[in-house]
Amino acid sequence: MNSPSEAPYLVTVGEVLGVLSASEPGPLALGSGLRLGLAGAESNVAVGVSRLGGSATWIGRVSADELGELILRELRAEGVTTMATRDPAPTSLLLKERRTSTHSRARYYRTHTAGSRLATEDIPEDVVAGAAVLHITGITPALGPGPAAAVRKAVDIAADAGVPVSLDINFRSLLWSEAEARTTLLPLLRMSDLVFAGPHEARLAVPDADDPEALAKGICDLGPAGAVIKLGVEGAYALLDGNQYRQPAVPVRVHDSVGAGDAFAAGYLAELLAGEPPERRLRTAAVLGAFAVSTTGDWEGLPNRSELALLDHHDDVVR
Repeated sequence: MNSPSEAPYLVTVGEVLGVLSASEPGPLALGSGLRLGLAGAESNVAVGVSRLGGSATWIGRVSADELGELILRELRAEGVTTMATRDPAPTSLLLKERRTSTHSRARYYRTHTAGSRLATEDIPEDVVAGAAVLHITGITPALGPGPAAAVRKAVDIAADAGVPVSLDINFRSLLWSEAEARTTLLPLLRMSDLVFAGPHEARLAVPDADDPEALAKGICDLGPAGAVIKLGVEGAYALLDGNQYRQPAVPVRVHDSVGAGDAFAAGYLAELLAGEPPERRLRTAAVLGAFAVSTTGDWEGLPNRSELALLDHHDDVVR
């Protein structure tokens, strides 16, 4: 466990999973080579922020197994401060099958694992209260009552300390139903200052809205000062402090769309920490999303700040 930076930092709370990904398309039942990686919505954001020169702290519960050691080593190697409680339970796993070249399927193994045992006592009050922003997602509360209570405690601490809260709804149908998600996430959304959501996710909070403008306004009417609606290849629409912004997507060849939303949030929040205006935040968010979909893995292909202009080049080789 290491200490947060003295610089303004983002703090986030969540779970990191071991990821076993099929190396080739086809049914896993017939046998396939598997690649070992790591992923977690909150840790993806922390890594993205760190690569852009920001300070990020990740809070979670980590297994005492070999994957737990790998998680801590990778996050620390990426410059992320870790506040991790060690747990004898195993690390959660995500099995990714590439059923065809264009379609993949995921299966979670997240029951009775270290991450699912996250609890309120794992949340250090001083770390959350000292942050410049708290970032949470709708994934960790879906893991069970303990993780949900831990996230709520972090949000309560942030609210009492005047720390802005960023929420990415990040709905996962394999973890809970829309009704369950709505019941748990609406109170967190009302306490948040900034919300990221895709259109379907936004409708969990604003079921009667349709277009991005109505969805963002509906979310802001519930309390947040800002809402960013992620629109995939159409870019994003944002309503921030009453002002509207439209950000086109950065055109790239899509290789793997997993992790794009986390990358987008990381780009936005890194520029927020740096004091940049909304236009710059959204532009960097779009660039990181493009990097995520054009590379393999949830976070491995995210850029350093010196690489942000790389996608502006039209040549395959930059000389």
